[in-house]
Amino acid sequence: MSIGKLISQKEGFTAFIPDIFPTSALLEFPAEIIAKAATAERLIGKLDGITHVLPNADFFLSMYIVKDATCSSQIEGTRATMMDALEMSAGVNVKDTDADDILFYIKALNYGTKRLKEFPFSLRFLPELHKELMGGARSSHFSDPGEFRKSQNWIGGTILQNAAFVPPPINEMNIALDYLEKFIYNTSLMPVLQAGILHAQFETIHPFLDGNGRIGRLLITLFLYERAILENPVLFLSSYFKKHQQLYYDKLNAYHNNKSNEWLHFYLDGVIEIANESIATSKKITALREEDMRKIQVLGKREATSGVLFLQYLFKNPIASGSMVAERMKFSRAGSGKLIERFVDLGILTPLDENAKWGKMYIYKKYVTIFSE
Repeated sequence: MSIGKLISQKEGFTAFIPDIFPTSALLEFPAEIIAKAATAERLIGKLDGITHVLPNADFFLSMYIVKDATCSSQIEGTRATMMDALEMSAGVNVKDTDADDILFYIKALNYGTKRLKEFPFSLRFLPELHKELMGGARSSHFSDPGEFRKSQNWIGGTILQNAAFVPPPINEMNIALDYLEKFIYNTSLMPVLQAGILHAQFETIHPFLDGNGRIGRLLITLFLYERAILENPVLFLSSYFKKHQQLYYDKLNAYHNNKSNEWLHFYLDGVIEIANESIATSKKITALREEDMRKIQVLGKREATSGVLFLQYLFKNPIASGSMVAERMKFSRAGSGKLIERFVDLGILTPLDENAKWGKMYIYKKYVTIFSE
């Protein structure tokens, strides 16, 4: 089946020109793809159901978003780790670092989920998402945040003439985006298959000067969320793509080399793997919460009440200090310090830096470790 073709341009380079999208052949899925997609959607449904019985879905979401943001940013060359992002968010790590790339990704995802409650998933939505991702980011001086590109870009190589892949020129890009929007509005396909094709076609078009990979990966989760396959955005594939990074690139190349089923098999394997991992993670979170709740119950009644609230806080903010707790939870400075000491004694918190004497920070290490496994 044909997705498009390479055509020489008068400027001396060869660009990929997409065919009319989607072709009927692209949507004629073989039986094994349909079966795999059915398994993927069943597991997505199971994951979505499990998050409903968590004491608070935010326990799962907050850290998973950080993990996905980290992996997606690392695919694009960001060196910062999940801990770097957590520390920067907590105000610990303010040295020159590219962890802000991760925080901008989180900002874009949060914006997207909120925006889709009142605005359709459409072509107009994509620049808004891009502006949130790239606005203020390090590379924003050449990425035109919130704007589809007005000049030619390329992937790999040093110039257009030796690039590994050249996306469609501006006129063809705009035509391809129009087809993409019509495809988004198609409600006759299995959403999990549609999301996979949407990602691959978006990456083929590459409509922004920068940030296309991160936006494309966000689109998978946000599309499934918008289609109500996920009530909460709890399926994040970036760790799978990072784990198999070269294969990820190879399969996207296979897609625009007219081997779309190779991409779909890889993508669906990722959905299945990540859904299973996420289900296991949600169970670990529930078990950890129950274990730590039992520890808190040994405190006096008043301290136990504050302890439960503090534990809920830690699931969203796993790095904390006495001053942070006092400010954000409206506890007294003395009460915050005492509560942290209790949590250290109970084995819930550990010092982030044992040698620190002032402004000491603490980490909910068992919880963070669940997402690092």
